[in-house]
Amino acid sequence: MSTTEPFPAAVAPTARPRLRVEIGIVLALTVGQSALYAVLALVRRLLDPLPLAEQSAQLNSPLDAAVAWDVLYRLLDVAFDLALVALVLYLLWEPGRNALRRLGLGFDRFGADAARGIALVALIGIPGIALYVAGRLAGVTVAVEASPAALDWWTVPLLVLSALRAGLIEEVIVVGYLGDRLSRLGWRPWSVIVAAALLRGAYHAYQGFGAIAGNVAMGLVFGWCYRRWGRLMPLVVAHTLIDVIAFVGYPLAASAFPDLF
Repeated sequence: MSTTEPFPAAVAPTARPRLRVEIGIVLALTVGQSALYAVLALVRRLLDPLPLAEQSAQLNSPLDAAVAWDVLYRLLDVAFDLALVALVLYLLWEPGRNALRRLGLGFDRFGADAARGIALVALIGIPGIALYVAGRLAGVTVAVEASPAALDWWTVPLLVLSALRAGLIEEVIVVGYLGDRLSRLGWRPWSVIVAAALLRGAYHAYQGFGAIAGNVAMGLVFGWCYRRWGRLMPLVVAHTLIDVIAFVGYPLAASAFPDLF
């Protein structure tokens, strides 16, 4: 069990309007914006005469044809996204209360956190692959090109950084930040968990209905784990590892199973 409370008590009603505005701004700058664009992308895909199963979504595409500029732009892209994580941590920071410690985002128990994260990879990753394949076969999920077909030596560390970015943005903001802020507005823990899981599914909507279902399920599991453990680090470890496997392992999977990838 956790030694911290991931879902704090509600604040006074007079303090809630400011929290609502803050939540709106944070979501508009981060995952809320992504969710809106993802849902619109799904609507556009459904209106396209081409069947969903014959469409594709590209992730981690090069940002420039020249290698040096591509590396520079992608590093800046990661850095600016991580600045949003830093902003959220700053908003959660209170005098005498370390936000990293409150969220369980430190390295003080990294061994146990890593073990839990690896267990979550097995719990979420394997069924996630099966759900993706089922979605592709059912024609309700687009072909996700998680990384370029050929890996160069400089792309692997960039893909690992992209995986870490996704793990931090999604778990810190969707699970940690919203868990704190919605609880302070008086939401019950499971209401927070379900809302966060639905948001997670929404910003993956551009990948199709299979991805929505899979990410909602992932959000429910991660939310339950955060409530039980009171630590974000296992979730960040798991999310990062899942994305590293997808980003770096994709070219291998694409060459072995070209009909599915």
